[in-house]
Amino acid sequence: MKTPQQRITRRRFVGTMAATTGGIILPRAIGSSADYPSTEHFWYRKPPPGIYIDSQRDNKAFGYADGKIFLSKDNGHTWPHSIVFPDAQRITFSHILKNGNVLFATGAKLYLSADSLKSYREITVKAQDGSDYIPHTPQKPDNPGWYFHTLPGVVSWDVNGKEMMVWGNYCNVLGGATPVNIYYSTDSGRTVKIAYAFGQNPKFRDNGSAGGSATGALLGNPDNPVICRHVHTVAYNPKENAFYACTGDLDRGFGHECHWLRGTYNAKQDKWNWKVLVSTQSNTRYKCGGITFVDDKVYWISDANGPKPHDRGVFCCNPADIAKPEKHTMLYNPGVESGCMVIQDGVMIASHCGPASPLNTGFIISTDMGKTWAQHDLKEFGKRSPVRFHEKNAEGWFRVDLRSGWIKQEEVLFIKPK
Repeated sequence: MKTPQQRITRRRFVGTMAATTGGIILPRAIGSSADYPSTEHFWYRKPPPGIYIDSQRDNKAFGYADGKIFLSKDNGHTWPHSIVFPDAQRITFSHILKNGNVLFATGAKLYLSADSLKSYREITVKAQDGSDYIPHTPQKPDNPGWYFHTLPGVVSWDVNGKEMMVWGNYCNVLGGATPVNIYYSTDSGRTVKIAYAFGQNPKFRDNGSAGGSATGALLGNPDNPVICRHVHTVAYNPKENAFYACTGDLDRGFGHECHWLRGTYNAKQDKWNWKVLVSTQSNTRYKCGGITFVDDKVYWISDANGPKPHDRGVFCCNPADIAKPEKHTMLYNPGVESGCMVIQDGVMIASHCGPASPLNTGFIISTDMGKTWAQHDLKEFGKRSPVRFHEKNAEGWFRVDLRSGWIKQEEVLFIKPK
């Protein structure tokens, strides 16, 4: 079997600045791709300072600055839509729906704007029994929990001709102890409900700390024995009309936290049916992220850790064979933990988990759907973990968060394949 190509390269970044006057960000033309630094496989650029661009879709972008949120309809060239939002710096999640609605969150609060940021309102999530799902009262108000923060940038799909948004929260690391849920919306964010509620993990109680502790209030569904630390990703397979989710992380004496689940949704009854496909330890390919379905295959990338040898890499298989490792194909082993990946138009882009990587800001890329691979170190950004890959905007740029550690928000990067 031919060994996939691999290169590790380093490039320097040439920064650009945006003009600002009186706190109003002026329009700034984004140049051609050739104006930006590049590797053999992609160009890359940071946005101008001033607005943190948190999400994008087609020609739209949503961002925030101190005390304000912004919406662009020309890929971030200009930001004509904005509104005062005092907790802007606390935003941990956002998504632009196909109809232009923007759903965004700060810790335990969820908001929706349906009029291009002329206004917004708080959304009360509905529990599985139809009642209001009220977040717990935190031990410390500054650590309410990351109820809605998630690692993937892709969280909605066309499901039987209608957009459906489904995502799980990546939590119990920063922001306070949090119950772990999978959420969904079938009406462009106007109503958000719980699709699946994980059990109470005794290792992530709310004692006021940033990541939870073995002491304090238990959180989660007391009737569900399936526990985890957080959700890594949720993905949709149109061939099966089914959703798949994977969780992390370790075994802490109360059962596995690493699971793969398969869920189907009955729209007429507004009911979910979930089945746990795999429950296992952290040092396996099932501790992963970036689950993506392309044609008849499922693809994912593992951030397995624990005692060597590590069972990690980029894998693919038939969805029916997910629980059968002997039927998986390893497309590439980057040799490092990685739990984030996006696939679009035959391009596969993934990233290194910063604390575990020998590189500063490591990217993994294949431009031919897994036949050949390369790794690039954008060392000019320092020690960073790229997460939350959004699909390409109307100008062909992927958007990605650069996090310090593996989860603290720092910068945004745009990548355009060659």
